[in-house]
Order: sequence, then structure tokens, then C-alpha cells
Amino acid sequence: MTDLFNLSGKRALVTGGTHGLGMAMARGLAKAGAELIISGTTPDKMTSALLEYRNEGHTAHGYIFDVTDDADAARHVELIEREVGPIDILVNNAGIIKRIPAAEMETDDFRRVIDVDLVGPFIMAKYAGRRMIERQAGKIINICSMMSELGRNTVSAYAAAKGGLKMLTRNLATEWGKFNVQVNGIGPGYYKTSQTAPLIVEGNPFNEFIVSRTPAGRWGDPDDLMGTAIFLASKASDFINGQIIYVDGGILATIGKPRNED
Repeated sequence: MTDLFNLSGKRALVTGGTHGLGMAMARGLAKAGAELIISGTTPDKMTSALLEYRNEGHTAHGYIFDVTDDADAARHVELIEREVGPIDILVNNAGIIKRIPAAEMETDDFRRVIDVDLVGPFIMAKYAGRRMIERQAGKIINICSMMSELGRNTVSAYAAAKGGLKMLTRNLATEWGKFNVQVNGIGPGYYKTSQTAPLIVEGNPFNEFIVSRTPAGRWGDPDDLMGTAIFLASKASDFINGQIIYVDGGILATIGKPRNED
């Protein structure tokens, strides 16, 4: 059974894999045997991330480029396949968020979020997917969000992008399934990261809201995403296509509970 989840001999490109949830998922793929290729836009973060991966015994390569730049992305996909080898697994993780009320948001800010969170995954999937189609094999994992399903104050652009990414996932699965290319998504819930650390303190109303709203009764740990990433990258998911797996501790399964309920 372990062969179903074994990624030995596979190469996985994780965009935005220099930190946070992207690094956790990349680490999981590496532990399952995959050779890592990490993309990012910040040289210092790339250097630090590669050192961390390699100190853990993983084979990792780093490339600096912008996933929203069509020509640059195309050039780097070609370069990666020439220097490292075929991209068997693509994880479209790179993303941004701008927390601004919709009535106050500049159109350029809205466009930028859509560009990074939706257009970028399309560009990467297009160029990596063409080669997967030629080889009649490939796995693409788009990192969606609970905002692919729900709205929330101040994240109109992010929710629009992640909702679009959910439907892009389903459409690519529809077009490419016949070529043995599976396109699925992961929708993380609320996780402990360097960005959310200031919120995760006792007495913080938002922390109390998330803990009480989540059936698991806690924030997610980045390592909680490893298993799902490995599953969707492996042979175990060969007949799963166009699905979004929400790794959210159960938030989307419930409307919550009253404030005074234990």
C-alpha cells in the first residue's frame, strides 16, 4: 500500500515554496520521496529555504521568477525541465491577499490579487500542463481557500480569485483528464503561520472566534497539509479529478455554535 503514496523518482514544482504553508507541503512531498523545485521572487528567502530543505536531507532546486509574467514563466518551465527534469507535480501555491474594504479598494489592487492568485496558476498550469499532456501523465494541485466557498469582510479580491481558482481547477480537470493529468485543489482553513501568530493569543477575539468556529477546536498546524498534498500528488489519487479537499478542521461542515455553548 505504501507504493500508492511513494513519490520517489518524481519532481515537484511548488510555487511560493520558500515559506509558510507552501514550505510545509513541499516538505511533505520531499518526505514522500519527491525531488523539490521551489520558485519564489525573493532571493534571500530562497537561499534560506533551500538551506533548510537540504539540511533535512532533501534534494531541492530554487528558481527566482514571477508566475504572473507569461514569458518568464514559460522560459523557467523550459529551463527547469532542461536542468532538473520533467515536472511531474505542480503545486500552485504562490499567492497574496490585500485586506481592504471593497468600497475603498483601488482597482489596481484588486487586479493585482487576481493576477497573482488566479492568472498566475493559469499561466503555470498552461506551460507545465502542456508537457504533462505530451507525456500523458501529471498532477496539478491548486491551493484554493475556504474563500473559494465563503465571503468575508475586506477580502473581496482574494475571494473572487480563489473562487475562480476553484472553477479553473474543475475546468482543467475536464479538459485534461483524458490525458491522464489530474487537476485538484486543497483549501486550507486557518493555520498557525508567522503571519497569523499575533492573532493566536488568549483573549484575542479573532482567536476565540476561530477556535470556537472550528469543530477540531484549534488552528491548523502547517504539517496538517502534508498528507493531503502527498495524496493528491501520488498514484493514490489517479481517479480523482476536479475536486477541492478542504483541510479546515471542519469549519465548512458546520454553521458554528452559540457563544455560550461548551
